[in-house]
Order: sequence, then C-alpha cells, then structure tokens
Amino acid sequence: MDLKDIQNLIKFVAKSGASEVKLEMEDVKVTIKTGAEKTETTIVQQAPMAAVPAVAAAPAAPAAAAPVPAENPDDKHIVIKSPIIGTFYRRPSPDKPLFVEVGSTINAGDTVCIIEAMKLFNEIESEVSGKIVKILVDDSSPVEFDQPLFLVDPS
Repeated sequence: MDLKDIQNLIKFVAKSGASEVKLEMEDVKVTIKTGAEKTETTIVQQAPMAAVPAVAAAPAAPAAAAPVPAENPDDKHIVIKSPIIGTFYRRPSPDKPLFVEVGSTINAGDTVCIIEAMKLFNEIESEVSGKIVKILVDDSSPVEFDQPLFLVDPS
C-alpha cells in the first residue's frame, strides 16, 4: 500500500461519515479515526519478512447481501443491506445496463449491484427472491456496512 492509496482511503472515509476504520494487511495496519474537528491517522508498518513470495491479486468473491425484514413490522418488504463499506454502483460498467431497477423481479443469487472497496469490485448478490420496490442509494455513492440498499417485496 503506497502513500497515494492511504490518502485516497482517508478521503473516502472522511466523505463516508464513518467515525473509525481499521485496515490490517500482511505488512501494514491502518487506523483512521474521524471526529467533528479533526481526522487522525495511525499507520504501523512492520518490517518485511525475508523471502515472502509475491501474491497476485485475486478477483473478489461475490458477497451475499443479507436480507433483513423491514423496520416497520406492518411492512412486508425485505431490506437488502450492504455487507461491506465502499462505493455503490448500479451497473457493471458505464456502458452496461443496470443490474436492477424498481419493478425488476430478482431471484436468490442474482447480482443486484457492485460495491467497490479498496479497488476491488464486489458483486452483491440477493439472498431473496421477489420484486424490487425501492432503491435506497444513489449510483456512485459511498455506503456503510449494514446500510439499507434495496426494498424487496418477496410475494
């Protein structure tokens, strides 16, 4: 992880509104704490171990978005929440069609969006079947862990 990656991470955390983010990799530990008045960054870099082989970046495995019943008990909709923090995208690339729209019928295992985290694009799959009732996040917006993304009518 180079200085530019760390600076981008700090900017992302500041925009997301998260109060604290910890990132631990093999050779680097980064903690970013934000407050109302200041942003504090702590970086601990361990000495590299001898003869550590280089590891090629593997594509991110699809993350499953856990469905949660809506907060209103009278509401029959299920909320699909973000399993990670990152940037929410509704399409695989700018020239491709949207994964889902309001009114789309989805099945368990269908990709509903992508969340980019640390330059990895994670496909978010639905764990429920139903119809998309509402999309709760704008395209290219930062999202938090457990933030509601979609309302699904399972009937």
